[in-house]
Amino acid sequence: MPLNLPNLLTWLRIILIPLVVAVFYLPDGWLTPHEANLVAAGMFGVAALTDWLDGYLARILDQASAFGAFLDPVADKLMVAAALIVLVKLGRVDALIALIIIGREITISALREWMASIGARGNVAVSMLGKLKTAAQMIAILLLLFNEPLIGLDTRQIGTWLIWLAAVLTLWSMVYYLRRAMPVVINHGR
Repeated sequence: MPLNLPNLLTWLRIILIPLVVAVFYLPDGWLTPHEANLVAAGMFGVAALTDWLDGYLARILDQASAFGAFLDPVADKLMVAAALIVLVKLGRVDALIALIIIGREITISALREWMASIGARGNVAVSMLGKLKTAAQMIAILLLLFNEPLIGLDTRQIGTWLIWLAAVLTLWSMVYYLRRAMPVVINHGR
């Protein structure tokens, strides 16, 4: 496991996951609801930035590694799943949305693993649609964790619209990846 800056940022994201969750489980009186929202949203925001930054740095510093390529999507999926579960518990996200997003992540991860094992991972490489889904999802989760007015904007309402958009993009991208993989699946099954 190479210890370079991109991988350290990915590890930071993994470390932040239980901290974001823990904020909402602290004993009464340790943080006000406002402070809990602010701290959780801040940590999630840092984690989301490391999601973009680690890949960017790996490319420009020529520090991409097989371990980093494995760990980055694992960290992303853990971060999103943990945040969605907390948001469902807090009543800020519908359980159906969480099931759609988490279910898609498991399905596409398994598909990518299988496609890689037969040498066809390129058929399910990350698409622009997947990147749009991720952006909508990350912004939505950040706003829903913050859950308070910001410069006159209702972050909960905007976050709710964005998480529904992310769910639609999630389903759309899943269909896209499954359609791209289907010819390989059919031919490999023969």
